[in-house]
Amino acid sequence: MMQKDLIRKLAEKQDCFYLYDEKEILSSISRLKGHFPSVHFLYSVKCNSCRQVLDTVFTQGFGADAASLCEAIAAKETGVPKEAIQYSAPGKSDRDMAAALDFSVLTADSVNEVARIERLAAERGMHVEIGIRINPDFSYLGDEGAPSKFGIDEQLVYESIPLWNQMKHVTVTGIHVHLKSQELDVLSLKSYHEKMFDLALRIQTALGHDLKFINLGSGIGIPFAPSDKAVDLGQLAETTERCIQSYRDRLPQAKIYMETGRYAVGKSGVYVTKVLDKKRSHGKNILILCSTLNGFVRPAFEQFALKFSGEEEPPMYEPFFTCRNAFQIHALNDAAEKETVTIYGNLCTGVDIIAQDVTMPVMEVGDCVLITNAGAYAATLTPMQFSSQREPAQLFVTADGDVLETQLLHAK
Repeated sequence: MMQKDLIRKLAEKQDCFYLYDEKEILSSISRLKGHFPSVHFLYSVKCNSCRQVLDTVFTQGFGADAASLCEAIAAKETGVPKEAIQYSAPGKSDRDMAAALDFSVLTADSVNEVARIERLAAERGMHVEIGIRINPDFSYLGDEGAPSKFGIDEQLVYESIPLWNQMKHVTVTGIHVHLKSQELDVLSLKSYHEKMFDLALRIQTALGHDLKFINLGSGIGIPFAPSDKAVDLGQLAETTERCIQSYRDRLPQAKIYMETGRYAVGKSGVYVTKVLDKKRSHGKNILILCSTLNGFVRPAFEQFALKFSGEEEPPMYEPFFTCRNAFQIHALNDAAEKETVTIYGNLCTGVDIIAQDVTMPVMEVGDCVLITNAGAYAATLTPMQFSSQREPAQLFVTADGDVLETQLLHAK
């Protein structure tokens, strides 16, 4: 946990804020690069798009997994080269794809998108190399595919290749698959990576020319609940690096990419808010915090999942719900006495609740509360417009200890 003194000092001027730690980001990036020397990493901008976070990640040599034109532009402005900006999302507009042709690699999400990119490139008098996102004939844990909004069914890829190979302005040179996020089981990750290299060979053979990149997608998770165990990167890297080397002669030109969002930044952030009010109601202690549902929505989503699923351990539904007890709530005071409380936010709705009947140190109005695991899919996922409240500040602690104000990307 970051130093309480720093947080308390910052809280003198802010009722709620995110705080991101550059040292933690750099440490996570170093682990990834150290274990996977043959892999090129793409940062999933959608998980945390704060400017200082992007600067930190991209200056470490990561490329960008961009899910919008705005994210692709941000990567370009931070100095990421064209070949390392992969713009991959379903339902891209012609306007956005045309704007991104010059500085990113488009990954088509459908047969229709391949044809549209061919038309857009023809209108510009360009020839472009693109990737395709594939919905493979296997699942993350099994040997059968499933319907998906993402990608082109593998069999349809084979049927479409003859037409694609006749196109004059587009050449398919890369593939992308992403089937799951927040995976902690190293054996599942290893099996998935092995399947991906077999798929790459099948696609390359069907295309009749060498692939230039394979985006494994991946999905390496981070511990959220206290019972979670971190992925053994050494064990995973051993299999992945062995696959890369064993397939190198058959995939001679292919760069291997892995996407990472939460692994790079998820543990780097905390959300800090204040107790605005305290009351008793029918025998229960109730705390009202500043901006929970509309400041950091995921703890509230956890309560939704527990209530509406009716299950003790609801299934994961990323990025909205990970697991029970995914966020630890800490009172930043020195109280020794404890009490049982239910914690709400200050919105005019009863669903703005982040914890029920939890035992914590006694808190009073003005005390600070810290919530963990706020570095990824936190501010970017939260609907901050409801009831026109003031948005939480976004603060960034540099490796040198300076505190900077930052902000999320906003599309224009």
